[in-house]
Amino acid sequence: MKPGATKAAPVKRGGRGRRRPWSPFLVGLAGLGLAGVVLGLILLLRSGGNSPAPQSQQAPVAAGEFKIVAYQGEDQLGGHDTQFSRVTSQGKPVVLNFFAGQCPPCRAEMPGFQRVADDFQGKAIFVGLDVGPYVQLGSHQDAQNLLRELHIRYAAGYAVDPSPLTTYQVQAMPTTVIFDASGQQVFKANGIMTESQLRTQLAKLTSR
Repeated sequence: MKPGATKAAPVKRGGRGRRRPWSPFLVGLAGLGLAGVVLGLILLLRSGGNSPAPQSQQAPVAAGEFKIVAYQGEDQLGGHDTQFSRVTSQGKPVVLNFFAGQCPPCRAEMPGFQRVADDFQGKAIFVGLDVGPYVQLGSHQDAQNLLRELHIRYAAGYAVDPSPLTTYQVQAMPTTVIFDASGQQVFKANGIMTESQLRTQLAKLTSR
């Protein structure tokens, strides 16, 4: 039983019985608990680096579908306005990285991603997905400025709605989801993923 929780009283059949009213203290405590959960979620999404460690998926999951509008890499994305399925259907592992233009951990992570993308060129597809406006971490212009400043060359674009955040249960920024060559989700990292961790996961999928 969790601290602060109250044990439910047994239901008496055949009689009305008296219910013990909640005290103002318990009502206030419950309200503070709910507020804490909401605040915690907001802070996690706007994380400055205190994000959970990467975790492997228990089993492959089919990639979700959503629309991307390209900032760059239209040839890899399959067009300027495209569906994510056009990326995952190319027969190569795909690294989908949720980022935002005003996300400090994203800034720290992306140069390493570019180095890995260079090393796995032709063997894996990298896609940066800007969700800044939906997590209050910058505009589309901020995202494009970040790509230019860090000299990020792999494909990137923005999500036209927040549905990918729900589909992939994004709870921290950045978040990285990796798919195998058949389009099955096989790994997810909540928070910063190091260059070494990314190389390890791709090596498994490309037999390097």
